[in-house]
Amino acid sequence: MQHYFLDQPLKVGQKVSLPSDISKHWIRVMRATVASKAEFVSSDNQLYIGELFNENEATVKILSESETDVEMPVKVTIVCGLPKSGKAELIVQKATELGVTRIIFVPTAWSVAKWNSKAAKKVQRLQKIAKSAAEQSHRNVVPKIEYLNGLNQLKEIKADQRIVAYEESAKQGETSKLVQVLSKLKPHQSLLAFFGPEGGISPDEIQQFEKWQYQLVGLGPRILRTETAPLYFLSAVSVISELK
Repeated sequence: MQHYFLDQPLKVGQKVSLPSDISKHWIRVMRATVASKAEFVSSDNQLYIGELFNENEATVKILSESETDVEMPVKVTIVCGLPKSGKAELIVQKATELGVTRIIFVPTAWSVAKWNSKAAKKVQRLQKIAKSAAEQSHRNVVPKIEYLNGLNQLKEIKADQRIVAYEESAKQGETSKLVQVLSKLKPHQSLLAFFGPEGGISPDEIQQFEKWQYQLVGLGPRILRTETAPLYFLSAVSVISELK
């Protein structure tokens, strides 16, 4: 069953005119006909089942409300130092499939990539990728994609737990702190995790994170690429919070 996000409130019995992008995909590409059913997520993240009521006018009748909710029990924000070309798209797509709530990109001391004036267009494109991935994975929420101008803005972001994935911790054999942090989280709490770019995280930046009360954690014994580390982390969050 196809899955779409509608930027409006919904209720059972309501008839809704589909936006052109959704009607084109569902009716033209997927060949939906009258009485074909699909999932629709309202603006308040509630899932509904609807059926195609009028093919020519691309209207849908909302049949029922669904209790299905595939969101992770904790809200996860990942912050990534600007990666090289093409990697941000991969991170957004796969992190969305893995259940992330929010993705922030930020330039760091050792970032090779520079977004500068391109940041707004980059974020707009990445937001579309997130929406597509959320539809594919039948999410109730489309992750929010953001860009910050510098690390100093991270000290203002509140979360119940804040960590830095630090390769030096992994090299030194630290293996338990991530599990300890994740095990403390309760449903509906928030978690923020920072991941460095290809060049890594500078010593000065680590000092800043420690000053802001971020915890340094390893991600296992192997050193992971900048695009792999957030996905490893999200998988770990899922295992500990959802698959007990």
